[in-house]
Amino acid sequence: MAHSYRIRKYLNLEHGLVFAITGGYLLLFDRLTGLRSEHLVLSLFCIFSYLIHPVGKKFVLGFSAFLIYWVLWDGMKAFPNFWFHEVSVEGIYSLEKEWFGVIDHGTKITINEFMLQSVTAWKDILSAICYFSWVPIPLIFGAYLFFIKPDALLLYSLCFLVSNLIGFILYYTLPAAPPWYVALYGFSFNADTPGHAAGLLRTDDLLGIHLFRGMYAKSSNVFAAFPSLHAAYPLVAFFYAFKNKLVKWSFLLLCLSMGIWWSALYTQHHYLVDVLAGIGCGVTGFIIIELLHSKSKIFKSFISNFAKRIAIQ
Repeated sequence: MAHSYRIRKYLNLEHGLVFAITGGYLLLFDRLTGLRSEHLVLSLFCIFSYLIHPVGKKFVLGFSAFLIYWVLWDGMKAFPNFWFHEVSVEGIYSLEKEWFGVIDHGTKITINEFMLQSVTAWKDILSAICYFSWVPIPLIFGAYLFFIKPDALLLYSLCFLVSNLIGFILYYTLPAAPPWYVALYGFSFNADTPGHAAGLLRTDDLLGIHLFRGMYAKSSNVFAAFPSLHAAYPLVAFFYAFKNKLVKWSFLLLCLSMGIWWSALYTQHHYLVDVLAGIGCGVTGFIIIELLHSKSKIFKSFISNFAKRIAIQ
Protein backbone atom coordinates (compact mmCIF):
# COMPACT_ATOMS: atom_id res chain seq x y z
CA MET A 1 0.00 0.00 0.00
CA ALA A 2 2.79 2.42 0.92
CA HIS A 3 4.63 1.53 -2.28
CA SER A 4 1.50 2.21 -4.35
CA TYR A 5 1.05 5.56 -2.58
CA ARG A 6 4.63 6.59 -3.38
CA ILE A 7 4.10 5.74 -7.06
CA ARG A 8 0.91 7.81 -7.23
CA LYS A 9 2.62 10.69 -5.43
CA TYR A 10 5.54 10.55 -7.89
CA LEU A 11 3.20 10.49 -10.87
CA ASN A 12 1.24 13.46 -9.54
CA LEU A 13 4.46 15.43 -9.08
CA GLU A 14 5.66 14.44 -12.54
CA HIS A 15 2.37 15.42 -14.17
CA GLY A 16 2.39 18.68 -12.29
CA LEU A 17 5.91 19.40 -13.49
CA VAL A 18 4.90 18.74 -17.11
CA PHE A 19 2.01 21.19 -16.84
CA ALA A 20 4.21 23.74 -15.05
CA ILE A 21 6.91 23.59 -17.75
CA THR A 22 4.33 23.85 -20.54
CA GLY A 23 2.51 26.71 -18.82
CA GLY A 24 5.79 28.52 -18.22
CA TYR A 25 6.71 28.10 -21.89
CA LEU A 26 3.39 29.57 -23.04
CA LEU A 27 3.57 32.49 -20.59
CA LEU A 28 7.16 33.25 -21.57
CA PHE A 29 6.45 33.34 -25.29
CA ASP A 30 3.25 35.26 -24.79
CA ARG A 31 5.44 37.98 -23.29
CA LEU A 32 8.35 37.66 -25.73
CA THR A 33 6.76 37.22 -29.15
CA GLY A 34 3.03 36.76 -28.63
CA LEU A 35 1.41 33.34 -28.78
CA ARG A 36 0.97 31.70 -32.17
CA SER A 37 -0.84 28.55 -33.21
CA GLU A 38 2.39 26.51 -33.34
CA HIS A 39 3.05 27.28 -29.66
CA LEU A 40 -0.29 25.79 -28.69
CA VAL A 41 0.07 22.81 -31.04
CA LEU A 42 3.53 21.97 -29.70
CA SER A 43 2.39 22.30 -26.09
CA LEU A 44 -0.68 20.10 -26.57
CA PHE A 45 1.33 17.51 -28.48
CA CYS A 46 3.93 17.27 -25.71
CA ILE A 47 1.35 17.13 -22.91
CA PHE A 48 -0.80 14.45 -24.51
CA SER A 49 2.15 12.42 -25.78
CA TYR A 50 3.87 12.52 -22.40
CA LEU A 51 0.86 11.80 -20.22
CA ILE A 52 -1.39 9.48 -22.20
CA HIS A 53 0.90 6.62 -23.27
CA PRO A 54 4.31 5.31 -22.09
CA VAL A 55 5.68 5.31 -25.66
CA GLY A 56 4.64 8.93 -26.07
CA LYS A 57 6.48 9.82 -22.89
CA LYS A 58 9.63 8.08 -24.14
CA PHE A 59 9.30 9.87 -27.48
CA VAL A 60 9.08 13.32 -25.89
CA LEU A 61 12.09 12.56 -23.69
CA GLY A 62 14.04 11.20 -26.65
CA PHE A 63 13.35 14.32 -28.69
CA SER A 64 13.98 16.77 -25.86
CA ALA A 65 17.14 18.15 -27.51
CA PHE A 66 15.11 19.00 -30.62
CA LEU A 67 12.48 20.69 -28.44
CA ILE A 68 15.18 22.79 -26.75
CA TYR A 69 16.45 23.77 -30.20
CA TRP A 70 12.96 24.87 -31.24
CA VAL A 71 12.47 27.02 -28.13
CA LEU A 72 15.85 28.73 -28.60
CA TRP A 73 15.35 29.29 -32.34
CA ASP A 74 11.85 30.66 -31.85
CA GLY A 75 13.01 32.88 -29.01
CA MET A 76 15.48 34.61 -31.31
CA LYS A 77 12.55 36.59 -32.71
CA ALA A 78 12.47 38.55 -29.47
CA PHE A 79 16.18 39.43 -29.60
CA PRO A 80 17.28 40.41 -33.14
CA ASN A 81 21.00 39.94 -33.62
CA PHE A 82 21.45 43.46 -35.02
CA TRP A 83 20.78 44.79 -31.51
CA PHE A 84 24.15 43.43 -30.46
CA HIS A 85 26.51 43.85 -33.44
CA GLU A 86 26.61 45.71 -36.72
CA VAL A 87 25.22 43.75 -39.65
CA SER A 88 27.60 42.92 -42.48
CA VAL A 89 25.90 43.68 -45.78
CA GLU A 90 28.53 44.90 -48.22
CA GLY A 91 31.34 43.27 -46.24
CA ILE A 92 30.18 39.68 -46.61
CA TYR A 93 29.17 40.31 -50.23
CA SER A 94 32.67 41.60 -51.02
CA LEU A 95 34.29 38.72 -49.15
CA GLU A 96 32.22 36.20 -51.07
CA LYS A 97 33.11 37.80 -54.39
CA GLU A 98 36.80 38.00 -53.49
CA TRP A 99 37.09 34.38 -52.31
CA PHE A 100 34.60 32.58 -54.55
CA GLY A 101 33.66 35.02 -57.29
CA VAL A 102 33.47 33.89 -60.92
CA ILE A 103 34.46 35.86 -63.99
CA ASP A 104 31.54 36.55 -66.32
CA HIS A 105 32.20 38.59 -69.46
CA GLY A 106 35.23 40.15 -67.84
CA THR A 107 33.48 41.04 -64.56
CA LYS A 108 33.78 39.19 -61.28
CA ILE A 109 30.39 38.35 -59.77
CA THR A 110 29.21 36.10 -56.95
CA ILE A 111 28.13 32.52 -57.53
CA ASN A 112 24.59 33.57 -56.62
CA GLU A 113 24.56 36.23 -59.32
CA PHE A 114 25.97 33.76 -61.82
CA MET A 115 23.26 31.21 -60.98
CA LEU A 116 20.53 33.78 -61.63
CA GLN A 117 21.49 33.66 -65.30
CA SER A 118 20.39 30.04 -65.67
CA VAL A 119 17.11 29.82 -63.77
CA THR A 120 14.80 27.02 -64.96
CA ALA A 121 11.55 25.47 -63.70
CA TRP A 122 13.11 22.08 -62.94
CA LYS A 123 15.86 23.69 -60.87
CA ASP A 124 13.23 25.69 -58.99
CA ILE A 125 11.27 22.52 -58.16
CA LEU A 126 14.40 20.61 -57.14
CA SER A 127 15.63 23.41 -54.89
CA ALA A 128 12.17 23.68 -53.30
CA ILE A 129 12.10 19.93 -52.58
CA CYS A 130 15.54 20.11 -50.97
CA TYR A 131 14.73 23.18 -48.91
CA PHE A 132 11.37 21.85 -47.76
CA SER A 133 13.03 18.58 -46.66
CA TRP A 134 15.68 20.11 -44.42
CA VAL A 135 13.53 19.67 -41.27
CA PRO A 136 11.20 16.71 -42.00
CA ILE A 137 13.84 14.25 -43.25
CA PRO A 138 16.29 14.70 -40.32
CA LEU A 139 13.35 14.44 -37.88
CA ILE A 140 12.03 11.29 -39.58
CA PHE A 141 15.54 9.87 -39.34
CA GLY A 142 15.51 10.71 -35.64
CA ALA A 143 12.19 8.88 -35.24
CA TYR A 144 13.69 5.87 -37.00
CA LEU A 145 16.61 5.85 -34.56
CA PHE A 146 14.16 6.16 -31.67
CA PHE A 147 12.68 2.77 -32.51
CA ILE A 148 15.85 0.90 -33.47
CA LYS A 149 18.74 2.50 -31.57
CA PRO A 150 17.83 5.07 -28.89
CA ASP A 151 21.45 5.68 -27.86
CA ALA A 152 22.21 6.78 -31.43
CA LEU A 153 19.17 9.09 -31.33
CA LEU A 154 20.47 10.77 -28.19
CA LEU A 155 23.93 11.34 -29.66
CA TYR A 156 22.43 12.57 -32.93
CA SER A 157 19.98 14.94 -31.24
CA LEU A 158 22.67 16.36 -28.94
CA CYS A 159 24.97 16.86 -31.92
CA PHE A 160 22.10 18.65 -33.68
CA LEU A 161 21.62 20.89 -30.65
CA VAL A 162 25.34 21.65 -30.19
CA SER A 163 25.75 22.44 -33.90
CA ASN A 164 22.87 24.90 -33.63
CA LEU A 165 24.27 26.51 -30.48
CA ILE A 166 27.54 27.14 -32.33
CA GLY A 167 25.56 28.60 -35.21
CA PHE A 168 23.48 30.81 -32.91
CA ILE A 169 26.65 32.21 -31.34
CA LEU A 170 27.89 33.12 -34.82
CA TYR A 171 24.49 34.64 -35.69
CA TYR A 172 24.88 37.07 -32.80
CA THR A 173 28.58 37.79 -33.12
CA LEU A 174 28.65 38.10 -36.93
CA PRO A 175 25.22 39.24 -38.18
CA ALA A 176 25.09 39.12 -41.98
CA ALA A 177 22.63 39.86 -44.77
CA PRO A 178 21.72 37.15 -47.29
CA PRO A 179 22.28 37.52 -51.05
CA TRP A 180 18.62 38.28 -51.75
CA TYR A 181 18.81 41.30 -49.44
CA VAL A 182 21.62 42.85 -51.50
CA ALA A 183 19.73 42.12 -54.71
CA LEU A 184 16.59 43.86 -53.41
CA TYR A 185 17.91 46.65 -51.20
CA GLY A 186 21.58 47.16 -52.01
CA PHE A 187 24.12 47.71 -49.26
CA SER A 188 22.11 49.95 -46.91
CA PHE A 189 20.87 48.38 -43.69
CA ASN A 190 17.17 48.38 -42.84
CA ALA A 191 16.28 46.74 -39.53
CA ASP A 192 12.58 46.49 -40.46
CA THR A 193 13.16 44.23 -43.46
CA PRO A 194 10.69 41.31 -43.37
CA GLY A 195 11.62 37.72 -44.11
CA HIS A 196 11.73 36.83 -47.79
CA ALA A 197 11.52 33.49 -49.61
CA ALA A 198 13.78 34.79 -52.42
CA GLY A 199 14.21 32.23 -55.23
CA LEU A 200 11.73 29.87 -53.57
CA LEU A 201 8.99 32.33 -54.54
CA ARG A 202 9.36 31.07 -58.10
CA THR A 203 8.19 27.64 -56.98
CA ASP A 204 5.22 29.15 -55.12
CA ASP A 205 4.27 31.06 -58.28
CA LEU A 206 4.86 28.05 -60.51
CA LEU A 207 2.61 25.79 -58.42
CA GLY A 208 0.14 28.47 -57.37
CA ILE A 209 0.79 27.98 -53.64
CA HIS A 210 1.93 30.11 -50.69
CA LEU A 211 4.09 27.56 -48.91
CA PHE A 212 7.43 29.35 -48.84
CA ARG A 213 5.90 32.81 -48.51
CA GLY A 214 4.25 31.66 -45.30
CA MET A 215 7.36 29.89 -44.00
CA TYR A 216 9.69 32.84 -44.46
CA ALA A 217 7.20 35.35 -43.12
CA LYS A 218 7.92 33.65 -39.75
CA SER A 219 11.69 33.96 -40.09
CA SER A 220 13.35 34.44 -36.70
CA ASN A 221 16.04 36.75 -38.02
CA VAL A 222 16.57 38.11 -41.52
CA PHE A 223 20.20 38.94 -40.77
CA ALA A 224 21.24 35.45 -39.68
CA ALA A 225 22.62 34.25 -43.00
CA PHE A 226 26.03 33.34 -41.58
CA PRO A 227 26.33 30.45 -41.00
CA SER A 228 23.81 28.45 -43.05
CA LEU A 229 22.46 25.95 -40.54
CA HIS A 230 20.38 24.48 -43.36
CA ALA A 231 23.73 23.16 -44.55
CA ALA A 232 24.40 21.49 -41.19
CA TYR A 233 21.13 19.65 -40.44
CA PRO A 234 21.14 16.83 -43.01
CA LEU A 235 24.93 16.56 -42.70
CA VAL A 236 24.69 15.83 -38.97
CA ALA A 237 22.04 13.21 -39.73
CA PHE A 238 24.33 11.73 -42.40
CA PHE A 239 27.18 11.40 -39.88
CA TYR A 240 25.02 9.26 -37.59
CA ALA A 241 23.52 7.23 -40.41
CA PHE A 242 27.02 6.47 -41.68
CA LYS A 243 28.37 5.79 -38.18
CA ASN A 244 25.58 3.27 -37.56
CA LYS A 245 26.02 1.65 -40.99
CA LEU A 246 22.55 2.60 -42.24
CA VAL A 247 23.39 2.49 -45.93
CA LYS A 248 20.09 3.66 -47.44
CA TRP A 249 19.76 6.50 -44.96
CA SER A 250 23.40 7.49 -45.54
CA PHE A 251 22.83 7.74 -49.29
CA LEU A 252 19.59 9.72 -48.90
CA LEU A 253 21.06 12.15 -46.35
CA LEU A 254 24.26 12.70 -48.32
CA CYS A 255 22.21 13.50 -51.43
CA LEU A 256 19.98 15.82 -49.40
CA SER A 257 23.02 17.56 -47.91
CA MET A 258 24.52 18.29 -51.31
CA GLY A 259 21.12 19.29 -52.65
CA ILE A 260 20.61 21.82 -49.86
CA TRP A 261 24.12 23.23 -50.31
CA TRP A 262 23.38 23.85 -53.98
CA SER A 263 19.84 25.10 -53.27
CA ALA A 264 21.07 27.62 -50.71
CA LEU A 265 23.13 29.29 -53.44
CA TYR A 266 20.63 28.87 -56.25
CA THR A 267 17.70 30.34 -54.28
CA GLN A 268 19.82 33.34 -53.14
CA HIS A 269 19.44 32.49 -49.45
CA HIS A 270 23.12 32.02 -48.70
CA TYR A 271 26.60 32.71 -50.00
CA LEU A 272 29.08 29.87 -50.34
CA VAL A 273 30.93 31.22 -47.29
CA ASP A 274 27.68 30.78 -45.29
CA VAL A 275 27.31 27.20 -46.50
CA LEU A 276 30.90 26.31 -45.62
CA ALA A 277 30.48 27.84 -42.17
CA GLY A 278 27.30 25.80 -41.68
CA ILE A 279 29.14 22.63 -42.66
CA GLY A 280 31.80 23.62 -40.15
CA CYS A 281 29.14 23.92 -37.40
CA GLY A 282 27.93 20.39 -38.15
CA VAL A 283 31.42 18.93 -38.22
CA THR A 284 32.39 20.73 -35.00
CA GLY A 285 29.22 19.57 -33.24
CA PHE A 286 29.90 15.99 -34.29
CA ILE A 287 33.50 16.12 -33.06
CA ILE A 288 32.45 17.58 -29.69
CA ILE A 289 29.75 14.97 -29.03
CA GLU A 290 31.87 12.04 -30.21
CA LEU A 291 34.84 13.15 -28.12
CA LEU A 292 32.61 13.50 -25.06
CA HIS A 293 31.14 10.06 -25.69
CA SER A 294 34.55 8.42 -26.08
CA LYS A 295 36.48 10.33 -23.39
CA SER A 296 33.95 11.17 -20.67
CA LYS A 297 32.70 8.28 -18.54
CA ILE A 298 30.02 10.52 -17.03
CA PHE A 299 28.65 11.52 -20.45
CA LYS A 300 28.80 7.94 -21.74
CA SER A 301 26.96 6.70 -18.65
CA PHE A 302 24.33 9.43 -19.07
CA ILE A 303 23.68 8.38 -22.68
CA SER A 304 23.51 4.70 -21.74
CA ASN A 305 21.09 5.25 -18.86
CA PHE A 306 18.92 7.71 -20.79
CA ALA A 307 18.79 5.31 -23.76
CA LYS A 308 17.53 2.53 -21.47
CA ARG A 309 14.84 4.86 -20.17
CA ILE A 310 13.45 5.71 -23.62
CA ALA A 311 13.95 2.28 -25.21
CA ILE A 312 10.82 0.52 -26.47
CA GLN A 313 10.64 -2.79 -24.61
